[in-house]
Amino acid sequence: MGKKKRPRRSFTPESKAEIVELCQRGDRSIGQVAKDVDLTETAVRDRVRQAEVDSGRRDGLTSSEREELAALRRENRRLREDVDILKRATAFFAKETR
Repeated sequence: MGKKKRPRRSFTPESKAEIVELCQRGDRSIGQVAKDVDLTETAVRDRVRQAEVDSGRRDGLTSSEREELAALRRENRRLREDVDILKRATAFFAKETR
């Protein structure tokens, strides 16, 4: 039998910043911080990496850029669906008028 999945938790920006700060202080390893806050090492590393990108110490997309990109992709997908519906409607009405 597989492991039970625990419910997805949400963290406030303050708690995320605190986790990053604990890692950046250097008195504990990322693994120790992850155990202390009951997260995976990968999740903690990802938060630290994103904080470095947001502060300009590392290259990559900032959090606000990621949010904007996701919103643009959603809008693009919706617009493509709208165009597809209009194409089908045009074909339908062209067929009806013949």
